[in-house]
This record gives sequence, structure tokens and C-alpha cells, in this order.
Amino acid sequence: MSTQQKHVVIVAGAGPAGMAVAGTLAEAGHEVIILNRDIKFGGLAEYGIFPSKLKLRGGLRKQYWELLEQPNVHYLGNVSVGKGKDITVEEVRGLGASAVVFSIGAQGTKAIGVEGDTAQGVFHAKDVVYHFNRLPGFGDRPFDMGRHVAVIGAGDVMVDIAHWLTRYKKVQRVTAIVRRGPAERKYNPKEIRAVCSNMDLDGIASEFARIKDRLVAVGQNPEEIHKGLLDEFTKCEPKVSDTKMGFRFLASPKRILVDSNNRVRGLEMEDNKLEPKGEDTAAVGLKQYYEFPCDSVVFAVGDKVDETVGLPYKSGVYVTNPNKTGNDPDDALFQAYDEATGKVIDGVFLAGWARKASEGLVGVAKRDGDWCAEVVGRYLAAKPHGNPVKVVLDKLHTTLEHRKSRPVTVKELRILETAEKARPGATECIGEFKFVTNQEMIGLIERGKA
Repeated sequence: MSTQQKHVVIVAGAGPAGMAVAGTLAEAGHEVIILNRDIKFGGLAEYGIFPSKLKLRGGLRKQYWELLEQPNVHYLGNVSVGKGKDITVEEVRGLGASAVVFSIGAQGTKAIGVEGDTAQGVFHAKDVVYHFNRLPGFGDRPFDMGRHVAVIGAGDVMVDIAHWLTRYKKVQRVTAIVRRGPAERKYNPKEIRAVCSNMDLDGIASEFARIKDRLVAVGQNPEEIHKGLLDEFTKCEPKVSDTKMGFRFLASPKRILVDSNNRVRGLEMEDNKLEPKGEDTAAVGLKQYYEFPCDSVVFAVGDKVDETVGLPYKSGVYVTNPNKTGNDPDDALFQAYDEATGKVIDGVFLAGWARKASEGLVGVAKRDGDWCAEVVGRYLAAKPHGNPVKVVLDKLHTTLEHRKSRPVTVKELRILETAEKARPGATECIGEFKFVTNQEMIGLIERGKA
């Protein structure tokens, strides 16, 4: 690549999408500056997948280290972007880079807005996943789950939560609360292997008997669906607890019931029926309510982006260009857009869960980053040569010093990695040792440099 075509690109967020963008653009010869909220890189791959998937995480880490140690890649961890953070969106745009990509994930909490959702014992799935993956701010926070946990949702995240509860917390019972029926379950059959040795088969049979008539009413075959569900319980991981795992189908939580200490004691549920909706079905409430006892509730109903960051926001997502360009991949899908002016925000792009919250896991996020990099590459090819990387980095460091921020470099991450590997013993279910606070990590880095 000639000097005339080289640009500086800032990527905010070092998860699978951001690292995919950075990798492609760095390979094309551009200078890439990565700003990451966490001290460690990896995002979803480090703090969002089930910890026992160590092989996947190890392979990704190796790739990411190779990328970050390239001379045209500049990593700064412990730098949050947003209003009231280390650096604002406007300040990032003002650093003089040719383009900025936001791949900061979906850090907002999606709730279904039921009464009592601030009670003790109500959790969001993302916070629980951060907890068992030892993300600073969550790893040392107490998560008192009680004996019977209701998990709202029927996707892979529900399974991960159930896996942690059965294998490591060893609670008495986990019940997945599902708005629609068993035919509409969303989890990957391979994922259910983590918990299928704990399935309460008698309880599941009773549940099918309870909802049988409502399935028949929309032309579904309960016996066939029941058999299909049980047939997925193959190659189960060995049982390590007496936890019983079950389902409550055609049920919507309407209210969280609490005791005199504002602690969860159960859910008020509404029975649902199914109605055809095109090729799919919809859950419709029957106005029949009952109490469902439980000690804690985990909402695994997806995520939304953080509306406080400072990017154009609407209905749980950052706004992208509604006007298709016809390119493949379509540039519009990745361009930040200001509805107030009706214009694309020049040089600002979105990737991964920041673009489409809760859409797939690591593989999908990486593919989204690859597509975004193509779009950014086309944009840069049409732009004149931008500022030298030293100018952009100097301005960035000045801003961070003014804020009294403490960015962490790749060399400093190597000090941290060495120290963590030297610690004997894994922490709970993650199969390795992780420091649980930023203060511990930075203190250790400082001592390692001394």
C-alpha cells in the first residue's frame, strides 16, 4: 500500500467484531488505534462465553495477541468512550483519524418492564455471565441465587446460566420460563448437552400434559415435539450435582412477588396460548394468572446498546443509515446516522453488537467485523491521506492525561498475563486465575515495571 493511501483508523472496542475490523484494516496497511473499556482485550470472547469453552477462548487470545503486537496496531485498554467517561465520542472524532469504528457491544440492560424488577434476587443474564467470567466490577459482586432460580428465556444464554447454576452453584432447581411453546425454543441442541443430565424428565412430561391442548389448537403435535425435545438430550455432560432443570412453557411473568425484605419470593405468571403469525407463532395472554414460587429471577431476554454513550440512539439500538447503497456488504448497514439532520455521520461506523444487539455470538460478531472492515476500506480508498499516527496518538494521550485516565498498553498486558499464569488454581468455573479488580491489575503492572 502506498503512503498516499495509508490512514489512521480508531476502533473503539476490542471484542470479536472490533478485533476483526482492526485485523483486516491493519493487514491492508492502515494504522489502527484500539480503545478498549476493559484492561484486557477479547470482549465477548473473554467475558461473555461459557468459561468451560477454554479451547475456543485460548485460540482467539492467540490470534488477538498476534494482531496487537503488530507495529501498526496501537492498543490502549482501560479507556472508556462515552459521556462522562475517559473520552467522549466527539473527542474521539476530533483526534484526526480518517475513520472511527464503534464496536463497543451492547452494554445496556434490556428488561421486560415488570413490577418488582428492582427487588433483591433479580438479575440480568449479562451481569451473571460477567460475574462467572470474572469481569472487574462483577466478579467479586455477590450473586445470591437461593434454591430455586427462574431464568426468563429459551436461548443459548439461558442454557449458559443454567449450566453455571447446575454445575457450579448446585442450586436445587432451575426453571426456564418460556413465553411460547416447546416448538419455539431457541437454544442450539448442542448447547443443551451441558445441562441435559440434570433434566427433570418427569417434570417435563407433566409440563407437556399441562399445555397439550394449547399446542393441538394451533396444529402442533405434542407427542412429536416432546420426543424431539428428549432426543436432543444426547451426549450429555456428566452429572455433577442434584440440581433439577425444567421448563415452564406458555408463561409470561407479569409481576415479581417479594417478601417484607423486598426479596424475590416468586413470579405472578400469565398463561399464554399460541396464535399463528405468518409462518411463525405469537404468544397471546389468556388473562389467567397464578403464582410461581422461586428465590431469584434471571432475565435472559437479550441486550440493548448503552444510550448514554453519545451516538444517535433509538429503541435500544444505535441508528444506522436507512438509505441502502446497493454495495455488498451494504455500506448503509454500518454507517452511523443522525436522524435530526437526515445525514450519515461522516467517517463513523458501527460493528458487532453495537450495530445489532445480541445477534449471534463470537463467530457472528467476527463476520460482522469483517463486513464492516470492507465498508471502511471502500470509504478510506476514496479519501485523501489523513493525519500521521503520531499526531493522532499525541492528541489522544494529551486528552487522557487531562482526564487522569490510566491507559494500559500491550507490553503492560504481557506483565499481567505472566502474573496471572503464575497463580496456582482456577477460580470457580473459569479454569484459570483472573484478577477481579482493575486496581489489582494496574497495581501488579506497576510493580512488574518497577
